[in-house]
Amino acid sequence: METAIVYVLFGSFLGLLLIGAPITVALGVASLITTFYLEENPVKFVQIAFTSVGSFPLMALPAFILAGALMEAAGLSRRLINVAESFAGPFTGGIAASTVVACLFFGAISGSGPATTAAVGMLMIPAMIKRNYSPGYASSLTAAAGGLGIVIPPSIPMVIFGISALGMIPPPAAVEKFGTFQSVSISKLFIAGFVPAFIMATCLLVMNYLLCRKHGYKGTSSAMDFGHIFQAIREGFWALMAPLVILGGIYSGFFTPTEAAIVAIFFTLFVGAFIYRELDWKAVSSSLETTTWLSGRVLLILFTATLFGRILVENQIPAIIADGMLSLTENVYFIWIMIIAFLLFVGMFMETLATILILVPVMLPVAYSVGIDPIHFGVVMICSLSIGFQTPPLGENLFIASGISNVSIEEISIKALPFAVVNIIAVLLIAFFPELSLWLPRLMGY
Repeated sequence: METAIVYVLFGSFLGLLLIGAPITVALGVASLITTFYLEENPVKFVQIAFTSVGSFPLMALPAFILAGALMEAAGLSRRLINVAESFAGPFTGGIAASTVVACLFFGAISGSGPATTAAVGMLMIPAMIKRNYSPGYASSLTAAAGGLGIVIPPSIPMVIFGISALGMIPPPAAVEKFGTFQSVSISKLFIAGFVPAFIMATCLLVMNYLLCRKHGYKGTSSAMDFGHIFQAIREGFWALMAPLVILGGIYSGFFTPTEAAIVAIFFTLFVGAFIYRELDWKAVSSSLETTTWLSGRVLLILFTATLFGRILVENQIPAIIADGMLSLTENVYFIWIMIIAFLLFVGMFMETLATILILVPVMLPVAYSVGIDPIHFGVVMICSLSIGFQTPPLGENLFIASGISNVSIEEISIKALPFAVVNIIAVLLIAFFPELSLWLPRLMGY
């Protein structure tokens, strides 16, 4: 029976994708076909639609999208990037390294990989080309560093993972064998993602230095200009305060991620309207329009993917998959390698949010079965999927960088391979050493 359900559900889903159906349509229609096959009442669609989009944590999603759009319109993003660029100096690959740092800064307010690539790339790719970097290298580095936007908190995929894993409890056998597991919360995910984001950024910086040294990409001929650095920090003070306010409030427990997103919106409105005075009604209207479009798109995926996942769980498909993997090996390191390899492969073809919504109900039971903490699993999953932004054929960051630099996707993809390799090494380190993700939440009392 379960085998037949798998064939109907995944067969119809893959068939619709092959004929070019949008992923939302493929998920919804495949779920509906399976519902009719199981002779269940399709009215459950309405009930699941309400429960999937009616949770309090989900309010953080449109709020963070709006906060990021407003920060770009208000000039905060540009000032953050200027601060990062001011540190370029005479170092080998300095301005390229500042691009990675700028992606960390912007990711800490946008929570989106493509948004980070677009915002940073518009300023930093032309700046690198002006300093004699090849357009292909400048684009590939920006596309790779843009993936940090979903790893550094606050992260939209972390919000989606937290919602997907909410209510999922470890099987009694796993609790008996490994003890209690941390409950999944978005605040814990945000805190746990902080160190892994810097590990991935460090790996990119090391590879950037080696490649810049090989290609002869030098820094400026003059010494470090501390006056310029001070000027950039002074002008960008309120922009630098934005991630501190958001993350400081979450990490201190002063407010929840959802409340932090609302605080970020009002902080940006105040700074943009009364301090920088670059935010007008037209910019606010444009930001609201962007938020509406992106939020609606995500909520549609969320609804259909939740139904898809519900059918899987109700028919014990994740347990069957977990048993199948465990029949091959129970070694946690081999399990991690299989999970990461699968996520890297899926990330090449499928949108990140849809991947999380579909695979969490399937793969989290596997993680429980071998004693992997769900917070640690969530961080590794998101780190793995962040690499998909720089790998073809989907590679959203590649398309954005290509549009900015007018370099072919093929050239950028090839030059991005070294960065993908070091990112994979970073993900394996994060997976094999759980304390890299879990020590900070424990230190902060979580």
